[in-house]
Amino acid sequence: MSVGEIAALVAAIAFVLLVLLLAVPILKLGRTLDEATLAIRKAHEGASPILTQAATTVEAVNSQLAQVEDITANAASVSSNAAALTSLFASTVGGPVVKVAAFSHGIRTAAKKRRVSELEREVKKKSRASRRRKTDNQQD
Repeated sequence: MSVGEIAALVAAIAFVLLVLLLAVPILKLGRTLDEATLAIRKAHEGASPILTQAATTVEAVNSQLAQVEDITANAASVSSNAAALTSLFASTVGGPVVKVAAFSHGIRTAAKKRRVSELEREVKKKSRASRRRKTDNQQD
């Protein structure tokens, strides 16, 4: 056996060892890819019913939104009618009601001032009378 043949034999053994060392990670990577493929397949199979249920839910929500839209339109109609009724009431009855309220306020204010002034007169009368009595008592 010559030196060249020994070198070739060593190179062949090194190449076999290198292939064996690289074969282990490649096999593990192959198993990982198989597991990933299975997981994707299962997720795809599980997603189909979920998407069907989601579509059904979206249809139900859309029908409910249509009903809410009708209710909102009716509420807007009611509020515009209430606004019109309020403005009609304010224009027809509001003016006289304001006048009556102002008149009754004026009467209450005048009556209160009159009572206050009558009470002040009575207090002044009593005060004068008591002063006269005091001065009369002091003179006796």
